[in-house]
Amino acid sequence: MRHGAAIPGLVWGFRIGPDGTPQLLPDDAPLDFEPDGCHWLHFNLADKRSQQSLAEMELPPPARALLQSKDTYQQMHSLDGCVYGVIADLMRDIADATEDTGFLRFVMTERLLITGRYQALCAVDTARRTLEGGHRVESCAALFEIIVHNVADAMERIADDVFETLDRIEEKLLSDDTDDLRQGLGRVRRTCVRLHRHLSGLRIVLHRFDRNDSAALKPSLRPRAGKLAQRLDALDHSVVEMRERSRLLQEELHLKIEEQGNSSLRVLSMLTALLMPPTLVSGMFGMNLRGLPFAEGDGGFILALLAMALSSFGAWLFMKRIGLIR
Repeated sequence: MRHGAAIPGLVWGFRIGPDGTPQLLPDDAPLDFEPDGCHWLHFNLADKRSQQSLAEMELPPPARALLQSKDTYQQMHSLDGCVYGVIADLMRDIADATEDTGFLRFVMTERLLITGRYQALCAVDTARRTLEGGHRVESCAALFEIIVHNVADAMERIADDVFETLDRIEEKLLSDDTDDLRQGLGRVRRTCVRLHRHLSGLRIVLHRFDRNDSAALKPSLRPRAGKLAQRLDALDHSVVEMRERSRLLQEELHLKIEEQGNSSLRVLSMLTALLMPPTLVSGMFGMNLRGLPFAEGDGGFILALLAMALSSFGAWLFMKRIGLIR
């Protein structure tokens, strides 16, 4: 690790004092590790210079390899007093978090938390603003917990928006206003599937880490993975409920659309049945043959219209008798 020079590829860095007070490192400040306190370094992994910086750091080879990889499988491991892994996070644009998912890679020791991403992510940016606001953190593990809580907060906000959208869609569905509901339900269900996929993976990782790996770690390096997983369990349960609700609303919408289609076909069928006898009568009188009835009299046209009306009325009585018309 180089000292006395700015770190290439670094997006931001914080020095956290012994009392937990964070201090943002200037862009051109050299990195000098102090015996007390800890540091948080966040890298843009899309910048090739960051790969060189990470290669010079004293990290376990598996942790460095995962940090520099493009693996999208959520995981969390501990090795030689070091915790490292990959967790899902929501990508962000200039304004706010999006529904697209990115992945945050991290390596954590007692005195150092290194995070890296290929796209701008929401949770770490929120954590940065939290530290800039003067929030104190006790250790790197506590800082990692803040990041995971921010992931849950971002997904929870999207889940709240999905819940409100489902309420509006259900209200329209019950009021028979089904215009453009299929596309909206499709988007909602897709969002629920994405949230469930990443929440489920993250909570399983945290549960497994809390069960298998956390007991051997020092307290300053031990995130409260069980507590974090419990929060994600509750959020994932809500997302699964909304996913099932959106599926049921889709089925109800399809049934309603089918009913509307069947009703339209019924009307068309009845109109066809009512107009068929008059069509046959008018076709008969349109034949250029001798001996057609009413051809010689002055009232033939009126009588032909009357015959057409009577044939249509007779068809209506027949359909009503057999139950086609209620």
